[in-house]
Amino acid sequence: MLRAGSVVTCMACRNLLPSRMGLKFRVPLQKLHPLSRAIHHRYSANSNPQRPPHCSAARHYTSLSRLPMRPPKFRSGGHGYQQHRTFWVARLAARLLKLRYIVLGSAVGGGYTAKKTYDEWKDMLPDMSQYTWIVPDFVWELSENFDLDKLASALPEIEEIAKLLPDMEKIGENFTFLKNLLSSGLGSEVNGASGLRLLLETTGDSALRDVPPSSAAMSDSSDKQFKKSSDKEKIDQLQEELLRTQLKYQRMLERLEKENKELRKVVLQKDDKGIHQRKVKKSLIDLYSEVLDILSDYDSNYNTQDHLPRVVVVGDQSAGKTSVLEMIAQARIFPRGSGEMMTRSPVKVTLSEGPHHVAMFKDSTREFDLGKEEDLAALRHEIELRMRKSVKEGQTVSPETISLSVKGPGIQRMVLVDLPGVISTVTTGMASDTKETIFSMSKAYMQNPNAIILCIQDGSVDAERSIVTDLVSQMDPQGKRTIFVLTKVDLAEKNLASPSRIQQIVEGKLFPMKALGYFAVVTGKGSSNESIDSIKDYEEDFFQNSRLLREGMLKAHQVTTKNLSLAVSDCFWKMVRESVEQQADAFKASRFNLETEWKNNYPRLRELDRNELYEKAKNEILDEVISLSQVTPKHWESILQKKLWERVSTHVIENIYLPAAQTMNSGTFNTTVDIKLKQWTDKQLPHKALEVAWETLQEEFARFMAEYKGKDQDDIFDKLKEAVKDESIKRHKWNERAMDSLRVIQHNALEDRSITDKPQWDAAIQFMEETLQSRLKDTESVISDMVGPDWKQRWLNWTNRTSEQHIRNETRNELERLLKLHEDHTAYLANDEVTTVRKNLEARGVEVDPALIKDTWHQLYRRHFLQKALLHCNLCRRGFYYYQRHFVDSELECNDVVLFWRIQRMLAITANTLRQQLTNTEVRRLEKNVKEVLEDFGEDNEKKVQLITGRRVQLAEDLKKVREIQEKLEAFIEALHKEK
Repeated sequence: MLRAGSVVTCMACRNLLPSRMGLKFRVPLQKLHPLSRAIHHRYSANSNPQRPPHCSAARHYTSLSRLPMRPPKFRSGGHGYQQHRTFWVARLAARLLKLRYIVLGSAVGGGYTAKKTYDEWKDMLPDMSQYTWIVPDFVWELSENFDLDKLASALPEIEEIAKLLPDMEKIGENFTFLKNLLSSGLGSEVNGASGLRLLLETTGDSALRDVPPSSAAMSDSSDKQFKKSSDKEKIDQLQEELLRTQLKYQRMLERLEKENKELRKVVLQKDDKGIHQRKVKKSLIDLYSEVLDILSDYDSNYNTQDHLPRVVVVGDQSAGKTSVLEMIAQARIFPRGSGEMMTRSPVKVTLSEGPHHVAMFKDSTREFDLGKEEDLAALRHEIELRMRKSVKEGQTVSPETISLSVKGPGIQRMVLVDLPGVISTVTTGMASDTKETIFSMSKAYMQNPNAIILCIQDGSVDAERSIVTDLVSQMDPQGKRTIFVLTKVDLAEKNLASPSRIQQIVEGKLFPMKALGYFAVVTGKGSSNESIDSIKDYEEDFFQNSRLLREGMLKAHQVTTKNLSLAVSDCFWKMVRESVEQQADAFKASRFNLETEWKNNYPRLRELDRNELYEKAKNEILDEVISLSQVTPKHWESILQKKLWERVSTHVIENIYLPAAQTMNSGTFNTTVDIKLKQWTDKQLPHKALEVAWETLQEEFARFMAEYKGKDQDDIFDKLKEAVKDESIKRHKWNERAMDSLRVIQHNALEDRSITDKPQWDAAIQFMEETLQSRLKDTESVISDMVGPDWKQRWLNWTNRTSEQHIRNETRNELERLLKLHEDHTAYLANDEVTTVRKNLEARGVEVDPALIKDTWHQLYRRHFLQKALLHCNLCRRGFYYYQRHFVDSELECNDVVLFWRIQRMLAITANTLRQQLTNTEVRRLEKNVKEVLEDFGEDNEKKVQLITGRRVQLAEDLKKVREIQEKLEAFIEALHKEK
């Protein structure tokens, strides 16, 4: 009977195990879902009690369907007690195994669900790589301040973490042990119970380990009820746990999505406002580069020369200088050509390490992304434009330095200067002094005792053709600061019959020059489209397969641009540390000398450099321009009227008044005057008026600047103010549209003949009299110069007449006799009168030309006419009464007075019109022109140097530069010590 019970227990336990169960689980973890898989085995009784029943196919069902497990069908027989106790052992084993399935499946399924939810949540997050600038700088510098390797080593190993996970192999061994135990055919229930207890102790389940053997006495009905309630509670508990987990992850996802949306909004707002252009802490190499930039602009007058280290890249043209520099910078940043000179000016490249591979010019804020081909092309184009712009007309190269900074991951920190390639022959299109200019430029950079010379030699050509090696040997004969680089080694190995020649070069035995180190590099296959990565791969492949390296002709540390950049960087920083403090002491002494000179020569003046002086002068000039608006209208009109009459008086007298006065009656006089005034107004008068107004504005502007100069003005601004005044006047153009309206105003003023009152008549008489007296005085002076001094002047001043003056004097005497005989003579001599005068003079022994007679007559008649006009003007003082009656019943005619009144009124109206245009328009336009000129001069440094000069200015400039250099050097030295 015991034997039969053991067999039944064995069969029940074996049917609870999956048919494919082995020593190890081979089912994928994702198939073991705790809520979707369970196994129910059915078996039927066999007639043979010694043979275990055949296991039927497994039936799968969902735990949510809550289907009851079918009780196993036992053979009918008389041994009820043994069957009942064997059934209890099998049921207990089944529950234990099912509980482990549920716990293991729940753990695996829950982990898979969490991992899947995490992956979905991670995919929903935005790409934050574009916003890494939000992270503070100290985060990127953690690797410099913390040893991450030590932190990683302090973490537990993966093997130790794996020990905390369930041992799947041990679980499989336990199942095997249970299977073997139940199938071993133990003959008693005590042995079966003790084997089950041993299994529980092995698995370590403390909750079930303490089950006493006496619990086998439970009834069949209570066992069924316990099983049903236990399964239901487990399923309900797992369903509630799953629901809580789902709700938890759902709330988490919603919160993350909301935060992600807000974060993107804030980032976009910051981008729009330009907040990302924050002030970044400058690196050590950036501080050093700033010092070099300042030194390049500093013209020392105290023998404080620039001895700070930098790497000077020199080499023959097309030797591969630029390619080597690009390999060090890890980007193809320079323009290139096929055998053509592309480097036309020095290019200072500051290399530093950074998270992004970017380039930027010193005087620009634009960043070029060197990972994008379009930015690389734009950078090369910008460098080429700057080079061509720096080259002056008629030259090929320029000494002006282009400053560029390149940052990127893995770049060695240093400052390099790429110089134009040394040439042996000047070709067509080059300036005749190009070769000498390149030599002198290279020597100027290499004569710095702390400059590292990176000598580039083309390995594909004969060494005897090199020019740069002799130049480097002259500047550094001991080779204490020279690094020799042999380029195009792949071509050299291919073309040279004796590779040992390359070995001689890199060992320093072929050239007479000496060097600190020798390197051999390959900078590509010669194609301008090759990327830096492809060139690196090609270089590494070449040296790995090269016989030069295999046969020991080259050492491993002498090849590849990577080793070269490491060596150059180490040498660069070594020289910097050795020389920077000495250079700082030199500038400290220079600063003391400059400050002492300033205190002794300019003790009461502030140290204003050229830019500060320019701003001061700019404000003074603008104040002077504004003062033009303070000129009174009366002053404007007075000077405009006076200058306009000075400009047009000759035309009025000679071309209008004199011809009209030769007429016989008043009607003809007025007609002639009207015609000539109309012609004059249409063609000349408006232009003359605008010229006078523009000249008056210039004179007033200059007058105010001169008056302002007397108020303790600094005479150092004289050249600048004069240049600003001339340039502003040159740029100023009068509004031509005012000419048409001015013409109409002048024409209407000259058409008016009505003198309304006696004061106007008297003013016209006075104006006419002053004009005629002025003209008479001028005429007397001309006649005096023609005839020479009279007897009184000859006796008092001991002077004599010349022969021509003697002839003029005799001609004057003869013509004066003619005027006395004919006081109403016309303005012109007749031919017979000229002949008569000439014969009379010849009779007295004076030979005279007819042209001289007419010229002398013109001046004598002019004096005669003006004298008569002045007499007539005095007669017309009392003629206003006759004028009002239109000179009826009167022999007095004063039409000439009316003419001068018309001229005077036209001058007053024109002056008033021009004054309005000046004050309302032209003064403001001149002020605008002055501001534009000042702005243009302010942006032109050469212009400021030309206009603001003197020892005082230069001394202030030197003081500013030396102080700035000293401060930068001290900041750099402090940062250098901190880095140590």
